[in-house]
Amino acid sequence: MKKSIEITPHIETLFGTRDENLHVLEDGLHITIDLRSNAIELHGATSAVERAQQVFADYEHLRRAGHVVNNGDLNSMLRVLMADPKATLRGLAEAGRQRATGRRTVQPKSLNQKRYVEAIESHDMVFGIGPAGTGKTYLAVAMAISALLAKRVNRIILARPAVEAGERLGFLPGTLQDKIDPYLRPLYDALYDMLDPEKVDRYLEKNVIEIAPIAFMRGRTLNDSFVILDEAQNTTSEQMKMFVTRLGFNSKAVITGDVTQIDLPNARRSGLLEAVDILKRVEGLTFVHFDEGDVVRHHLVQRIIRAYDEHKNKLAEQQLSLLESKSSVNGKSNGADKAPLQKKITMPAEADVQE
Repeated sequence: MKKSIEITPHIETLFGTRDENLHVLEDGLHITIDLRSNAIELHGATSAVERAQQVFADYEHLRRAGHVVNNGDLNSMLRVLMADPKATLRGLAEAGRQRATGRRTVQPKSLNQKRYVEAIESHDMVFGIGPAGTGKTYLAVAMAISALLAKRVNRIILARPAVEAGERLGFLPGTLQDKIDPYLRPLYDALYDMLDPEKVDRYLEKNVIEIAPIAFMRGRTLNDSFVILDEAQNTTSEQMKMFVTRLGFNSKAVITGDVTQIDLPNARRSGLLEAVDILKRVEGLTFVHFDEGDVVRHHLVQRIIRAYDEHKNKLAEQQLSLLESKSSVNGKSNGADKAPLQKKITMPAEADVQE
């Protein structure tokens, strides 16, 4: 099918740097896009061409409505579109606007991020599990700020386990808050990235936003709150059970973690791993899993994560092969031992019969 689209003013902003956004459409829909002097020509299967045409129409609608999308977010939205046949550019952009956090809009950059954000909107408790750099914490904090600004909750509580909360913290100078702040710094970074520093400081001073180690959650009931537990892979079983039972009325909880980076002693099982097994069938909560394809940091981070995964799989295969070879050797040795023993037992019996 061939379709021509009229070139409208400022439509070139959709193309992206070096036409990178057009390449996303071409690769994702398996179509060809030709730029003419007075039109844009689309070539490909009927359904694919119609979907591309809808993207151009949605972009024109958003532009006329005054919706400004930077190229990074636009490129991410197009990639989500290619992964989700049901998504539309207009729908993604308008949903991002509704989740505004003041300085930024919450715009998922992958299909799993989209599922994660939608899960937070529709569930009271969400587990986001995946490698570093997939936006688990950042999106959770963004959704919390959006809920606070929209007055759907009255406060935000951000918790994190301080794994080395014993002797080592004692050597750090300052008060208890000074000692635990280094462990909570990623949460502060996300807040200052989304809100004006003065507003963040004011919220922290008035306890509208509270950042604390998970131990401070014990004995509390959290009503009208958006609660986030970060680095949940480093919680113990007791800590995780304590946290997930703090949820009060009109509250949401998001638990994030990376099960490949557990810093607990080997003898203690991660509370996050246990929660995945125990809570997977509980109604009202859900799990969203990320992979290296969702990493939104430097492209090198994706390759590093993939290399570690491949190394882990290789070690597992080597261990399995070693166990199988040992089992085979043991089986042969056991068989060799049994054969002479049977011969020694049966030979005298046969001699007795002959006599």
